[in-house]
Parts: sequence; structure tokens; C-alpha cells
Amino acid sequence: MYQEIQLSSEFCTSVDRAVALGKKVSMITYVLGDIGEAKLKYILFRILGSVGREDLMELFYTAAKELIVNSTKAAIKRIIFEELKLNIQNLQDYEEGMKFFKSSLNERKFPAYKKQMRESGLFVKITCIYQKDKINLEIRNNFPLLPIEAERVKEKFINAKKYDNLFEFFMEHGDSTEGAGMGITMVEILLSQSGFDRRLLSIYSSERKKETVARVEVHLSGIQKSAETHEQLFVE
Repeated sequence: MYQEIQLSSEFCTSVDRAVALGKKVSMITYVLGDIGEAKLKYILFRILGSVGREDLMELFYTAAKELIVNSTKAAIKRIIFEELKLNIQNLQDYEEGMKFFKSSLNERKFPAYKKQMRESGLFVKITCIYQKDKINLEIRNNFPLLPIEAERVKEKFINAKKYDNLFEFFMEHGDSTEGAGMGITMVEILLSQSGFDRRLLSIYSSERKKETVARVEVHLSGIQKSAETHEQLFVE
């Protein structure tokens, strides 16, 4: 699965050693290319193998990729606003910038922004924290959500509850899934179809810590259900 691209022995040995010791494993990316995907697969394969849950590979790999794409978009958005000399904190500027962002950006154009992300100090950090009966996947940006972004994330969480499967989502949105909350919807549906509570996906944003963290927290000892009042978006 992860052998389509030959990874360095140093990388593989480092991951194997960390997993053998039960330590968390992290990697930093700017735009996730083929090598980054191969590294992500290797990390998840080793971790899931260590807890005997290789069957959850599709869930965690797809969830990671969707959340990484969301995080990359958020970083590139900030770069584009700088290029357009628009104030991302200003509502009128934000709406103007988002029109350009949605019409001009797709995943094929991400690599063009890799250098700017590095130069701007913006990155995406993927971390897996795991025990025998629990796996946490965290996708982290080193900036907080804007208030308008937090409101839209909240709307996406609510909207995702309308769909029991991805077919329903595609039927309603057709080809206009860009910016439609695809990542949140897909991860929630994958959790549900894997026998877990879809609300085990949450997003945390902190102005104080200057970070946003999307987290998938799965308990392996049984089907965990969250309380009806369980929040999925936390902003401080």
C-alpha cells in the first residue's frame, strides 16, 4: 500500500522505532504530494498494525487526506489575501477575496503555493497519538480560525448531519463541492459507516495558541457514542 514510492530507510526506521515505543508520530507538510502521501500511509499502516486495526486504514487515511486538504486551503487562502492586498479580517474584503479564491483555486494548483507557504511560515502538522484502545488523529494549522470561518465551520457541521452517505451529498451538490464542506461531511460519513459516532470529529481553534486543530478521536474498545450535547467546534 505504501510501497508505490520508495521511502528512505531513515524515515522508516524512525517511524518503526517510535511505534515500537508507543510514542506519538508527527509529520509536517506544506502541500501534500506523492511522497507526503506515501509517508502518511506508512505511518498509519504501522500504527494501525501495532494496535491490530489495519481494517481502519481507509477511515484514517481518507480522513487525514480530507482534513489536510482543508488545512492547506486555509493556509493558501491567507497567502492569496496577502497577494490581493485584502484585509482578511474585514467582512467586505473577505467576501471579495473568497469569490476569487473559490473561482481560481483547486487542488491541482496547490503545489504552486508550496514555496509561499514555507516563506510565510505556514504549515500543516499531522500527529497520531495512540494507545491499545484509542487513536487520535490531529491535523494542525499554526493560525486560529477567523470568526467568520468559525461560523461557517459550525454551519458545515450542521449541514453534514443531513447526509447518511456520500452518494446523497454528491446528488445534491453535483460538481459544486468546492467549498461545500466536503471534508467534514466525508469524515463524518466514514466514521458513521465504520461504526463510530460521527461527532468524534471536532475542531478546536485558539487565538492564544495561534492554532487550529481538527481531531478524529476513536476508541477501539467499543462503539463510543457522544452525548447529544457534545460540541464539535471549540473556539477560545
